[in-house]
Amino acid sequence: MTPLLTMLADGFFAAVAAMGFAVISNPPKKVVLVAGALAAVGHMGRFALMREDVGIASASLCAALLISLCSMPCTRRWHIPAEMFTFPALLPMIPGMFAYKAILATMQFLGTADMPLRQELLVSIVYNSLTTFFIMCALVIGAVLPLFLFHRESPLIRGLREIRRHGKPNRRTGD
Repeated sequence: MTPLLTMLADGFFAAVAAMGFAVISNPPKKVVLVAGALAAVGHMGRFALMREDVGIASASLCAALLISLCSMPCTRRWHIPAEMFTFPALLPMIPGMFAYKAILATMQFLGTADMPLRQELLVSIVYNSLTTFFIMCALVIGAVLPLFLFHRESPLIRGLREIRRHGKPNRRTGD
């Protein structure tokens, strides 16, 4: 399978998973379709970055930022919270395999007395746990940061509006 075909298949399956997660909350059909499209775009972006030797946590951060930024025009157009689009699109990127491997290694670690095997399992526990943690942090930061920065009521946007209206930011004196 060619890399492009593999990336398109990755995006397709991410879209199917995201649409499945989105349907759970019984949203309008356009939310389900947009969440699927965002998941495909984000997952394909992460896939492309990882093929260029970017780490999975960094690639997940970029994908989450992309998903969150792309959800903002849909939010403004249809007056639907960005979370309705973003969260289902991010769910296919949750690192379930790393979490599973960490738990499995922990269970094996607790059940063996063989010291070399315990050391190998401890390395697996730490690696998989930290990978899970950093991917989850990257997904949260990537999803939330654009919402905080570019939401209509964020301090950044309010300040830009004030500058556009009055030529300078509205600053309180005497704080």
